[in-house]
Amino acid sequence: MSAREYLDQLASLMVLKHGHELANDRPDLTLQPLSDAWQTLLAEDGQALKEAYDHILQSFASREDLFGDVFRSASNPIQDPDKLKKLIVEVDGLNPGQSGTAAPLERIYKSLLALFADDDRAGLGQYYTPHAVVRAMVACAQPGPDDVIYDPACGTGGLLLAARDHVLRHHRDDMTAEQRVQLDGGRIFGTELVTEASCLAKTNMILNGVDSGIADRLIEDRDAPLQASLLTPSIVLANPPFGRRLRTNSIPRFRVSTRNGELNFLQYIASTLGIPGKAAVVVSDTLLFAAGAAHEVRRQMLADFDVHTLLRLPPGVFYSTAVKANVLFFDKKEVQPEVPQTSLLWVYDFRTGKRFTDAVRNLASEDLDDFVRCYRPGESRTSRVEAERFKCFSYEELMDRDQVNLDITWLKDSGRKDGDSAPASSVIAREIVEDFTVALDEFSVVADLLEQSRTRLSRE
Repeated sequence: MSAREYLDQLASLMVLKHGHELANDRPDLTLQPLSDAWQTLLAEDGQALKEAYDHILQSFASREDLFGDVFRSASNPIQDPDKLKKLIVEVDGLNPGQSGTAAPLERIYKSLLALFADDDRAGLGQYYTPHAVVRAMVACAQPGPDDVIYDPACGTGGLLLAARDHVLRHHRDDMTAEQRVQLDGGRIFGTELVTEASCLAKTNMILNGVDSGIADRLIEDRDAPLQASLLTPSIVLANPPFGRRLRTNSIPRFRVSTRNGELNFLQYIASTLGIPGKAAVVVSDTLLFAAGAAHEVRRQMLADFDVHTLLRLPPGVFYSTAVKANVLFFDKKEVQPEVPQTSLLWVYDFRTGKRFTDAVRNLASEDLDDFVRCYRPGESRTSRVEAERFKCFSYEELMDRDQVNLDITWLKDSGRKDGDSAPASSVIAREIVEDFTVALDEFSVVADLLEQSRTRLSRE
């Protein structure tokens, strides 16, 4: 089996298994069909097992509910009944620890996603945000029980579930019954364009104990920037896709016209966010320094939003070692005419001198603890103190930089040799392609304007 097929089988069996575990303790979750199916798989052997499993997948796929979404494209590539039985027994042997507790199974599921995220052939890496980055983003955002939390490119749902877990860990004892119901009833929601990824997100929701009927409504299958959100979030946590271009030339309601998907996601997040609101968004290096539309978006963001913190991450943290990413934190407040919202941008350089790869060491949550301490969640930013890796830059300093370039560095990497100070060729190639894409966007806008002018002249 391929990595994707293996993950799909584990996901399907884990949903059935965990549905069985929760059915008795949580009758309100309407998971009895999953429990019945799991007991059938445990009881059968040989060819009868294979036929029963095929029938279960087909019957769930035909349903018009979340189970139908989760199992819609599920199939059984395991032709040997003995191997299928072995896999079922292994999944059944997973001990959830305490009855009705999703954490161990959910951790296994996340580890599978992380494992296959490094396999480009699996095609899942782009939907996965490393746990350490997720944890830092949520810790800084500090979601509470009254927040409405949104991820417009939710992938497998990791950011949303981490936010939900943060609310429950820090506020469970003082939450009202109504707040608890509202938390899973729409205060956390996401959108995802890729059906396979959205199904994984819904599956992940179920594994965390969210009612199947509710989970189906929490994740919407669509391309977020193309349609305005019906809800106004107070917190947006997102890792939008890099390098994707829109099929349409531009989105009229955005101030900067571009086909660059990442720029449009950032504009969408900024326009969707409520007042007061706060956002933590993973962005590529290209967004920080590119000319054209990216320059205009940076200028607009600094003027209209309080862009207060930038976390610079080293290559190798995400699914591709060529990706150079950052986390941009900004707040949305009432705009005062002629007064820029950004006063200071604090930059934390976690890139210089850092190496995180499978061959060296994976990024751990503890690695970003110093950043979170410097960020000082819940405190006034006036209490922040500069450090070796943490510096602030005024709005005037940022505007004086060429093209409002936010690709800011000041540390020297003493660990590099003179010969390897240049970035990897794959990184350079990616940046060239992204620069070329930005240029194409600009040419497309000009071409559209010329065509519109030609059409008007021909009618006159």
